[in-house]
Parts: sequence; structure tokens; C-alpha cells
Amino acid sequence: MAGFEQNLSEDEPISTINIVPFVDIVLVLLIIFMLTAAAIIKASFQVNLPRAANAGQNVKSTLNIILTKENQIFLNGKESSRENLAAFVRQESQTNADLQAVISADTIAAYGKVIDIIDILKGNGVKSFALNIERKANQ
Repeated sequence: MAGFEQNLSEDEPISTINIVPFVDIVLVLLIIFMLTAAAIIKASFQVNLPRAANAGQNVKSTLNIILTKENQIFLNGKESSRENLAAFVRQESQTNADLQAVISADTIAAYGKVIDIIDILKGNGVKSFALNIERKANQ
């Protein structure tokens, strides 16, 4: 015990760093980031899906296509054009024969644009697709 007290009374700087509090802070920040990342991504695309009382089950998809009310196309979260969508779907369907797609279109999106996206998908090798809807509350 005398050696310990002798070390404390010396005027030498502390040469060790206690990283435990730093690790705790980093882990808390990581958890906060993981929880908010999903909410940020979901909130970034505002799409009012149509509602149906007999909506089907969610489809496990490979491609997620969103058509906004401004008729913007998003493919897997990134803005895309018709041509880029067609090229990407063509390339993916060559490597994945069971390629599926889910189309989420805003309720006020042009019906013809939705049909155009379906045509692009089917014309480039997608065999199955689903239209994303929200289930209506039972009345």
C-alpha cells in the first residue's frame, strides 16, 4: 500500500488512459444511430399507399420500386429514370431467374405511370411483382 501512495504523491503525469467511458459512449451512440437510421430512411419517401380490406401478405422482394406523387421513380431507395430502371432490371434478371419486385405508388400517382413500370419489369425478365398497399382497418 505504501508503494501506491508513493506513486500518487509524485508529480508525474498519468500515462494511462481509461477507455472504458469512451467505449460506453461509442456504444450508446451506435445504438442511437441504428434506431434512428430506419426511421430516417422510412420517412424520406412520403408515399400514400392505397388501402384495401383484403390486402395480401408482404412479398419478400429483390427490387423495391417507388413512384411518388410527382411521378419520380426510386429503385431500391435511389432516384432512377425509366431507362436506368430497365437496364438494372434486365441485368438483375439475367443473374436471378426468380427476380421479384414490389411497386409502391402514391394514391395520386398517374395510373399510366404504374402500368409503364409494370411493363418495364415484365419486358425485362421479372416474372412476379406485387403492388404495395396498406390494409384498411376493419369497420
